[in-house]
Amino acid sequence: MAHISIEYMIMIPVLVMQIFLFPYAATVIMGTYDDSLISMELQTTVGHMSSSIQQLYYSMNHGSFSNGSMQVNLDVPQLIQGHAYTTTLSHVTSTETSYQLMNVTLKIIGDTEQSSSLVTLGTNANWQENLSFNSTAHSLSLAANKTANSIWISFGGT
Repeated sequence: MAHISIEYMIMIPVLVMQIFLFPYAATVIMGTYDDSLISMELQTTVGHMSSSIQQLYYSMNHGSFSNGSMQVNLDVPQLIQGHAYTTTLSHVTSTETSYQLMNVTLKIIGDTEQSSSLVTLGTNANWQENLSFNSTAHSLSLAANKTANSIWISFGGT
């Protein structure tokens, strides 16, 4: 009968444990990596949307632009890391009377992952409170309609 040294007897359970631990550790690490990618892409997309809203508002608010409408196609992804998301526009209450704050929030559908950005607009800016849309709408666009006293901001898509 062959004698197995104690070192080899200890190694067998360690090797068996590694067979189970390595896939688990890899899954945890990849899950964290995927969450980081989703968070980063949400932040990038909400920043792009916020910037587009602010640029459209300031273009429409300029004295050289008379009453009328303007529409801009948004270059945002329909899916973020394979997930659809909703965008919601809401008002942020401010004690200042010289401007309004719009909160733009992107949230992954069916998850808690979200990102927000604030947009500073003038007192003549208006939008529907808690206006929401789904990212899978095709040809997503940002629209503004200027009248004598206000600029109405909305989203559109087909």
